[in-house]
Amino acid sequence: MKTIAIVATGGTIAGTGKQGKTVAYRAGEMNVDEIIQSIPMIQDIANIKEYQLMNIDSNEMNPQRWIELSRIINEIVQDEHIDGVVVTHGTDTLDETAYFLTLTIHSAKPVVMTGAMRPATATSADGPYNLYQAVCLATHEEAHHQGVMGLFSNTIYSGRDIQKVNNYKIDAFDQKAFGCLGYMQDHEVYFFSKTFKTHTLNSLFSKSSYHDLPSVGIVYFYAGASCQLLYDMAKNHHGIILTGSGSGNYSEEWLSAINDLSSQGIIFVRCSRVAQGIVFDDDIFDPHHYCISGNTLTPQKARVLLMLALTQTTKREEIRKIFNEY
Repeated sequence: MKTIAIVATGGTIAGTGKQGKTVAYRAGEMNVDEIIQSIPMIQDIANIKEYQLMNIDSNEMNPQRWIELSRIINEIVQDEHIDGVVVTHGTDTLDETAYFLTLTIHSAKPVVMTGAMRPATATSADGPYNLYQAVCLATHEEAHHQGVMGLFSNTIYSGRDIQKVNNYKIDAFDQKAFGCLGYMQDHEVYFFSKTFKTHTLNSLFSKSSYHDLPSVGIVYFYAGASCQLLYDMAKNHHGIILTGSGSGNYSEEWLSAINDLSSQGIIFVRCSRVAQGIVFDDDIFDPHHYCISGNTLTPQKARVLLMLALTQTTKREEIRKIFNEY
């Protein structure tokens, strides 16, 4: 039987509240061993090693904790007796952590992230079943070389593209128009596609160790938004993610400010506030090509990639190549 490490970080899956209720709970209250005890059939699937790394609401996740989590997983996967890793995590920022791990884990072993939309004390809590299936997925031979994955509600997602699309239903995740990697039925795994973007072993960023990350902010454009937002953000950040309207668009006032700040060395990435779509280079909204296109990345994931890219280079054209590859 294979051995799977479960690295717990907290979240709703470890949350507790009024018995039976799904609201008004506190995340990160239970230890991982308590959750595992509620899933007796998990012992028939794998030998489990538990790592209670932290126990927090995922809104308390930050770059320093990403670095710590990545470092621990990279240490765990070096153990020849460990066949895969499952990470329990709150759903609110799981997409950001998943992408950071996708870029920084240096292993072909399965790494699966999961969590819950209902606390452990709710009637029909979804966490135990998600965790059970995540362990099953981590033991599967076809899960190797797939990069970091997310597992929710019988569905397998790539760590690059997973995103939370609903804050109410237990089937709360999707990955835009590209489709998921596959599905599960109880313990059975069915892969139908794979991600072709660079990840894990082949990632430039998985070959480095980190103590901190360059500061990158996100600015949201809306009708009438002042360009002062950009100037204020630039005071304390090396790069700025533009969450534009439509295809990553903004006003002429913003364009003028972007041109000015770009000449001062600020790196800009254009993304969109629209849930579906792609942001390409644009000769109208970015005539001098000062901005880097975020492609299919959400603003928060573009921030993750830009922070890591800035650890390697500050040259705009080199960062543009990184965004096209990852």
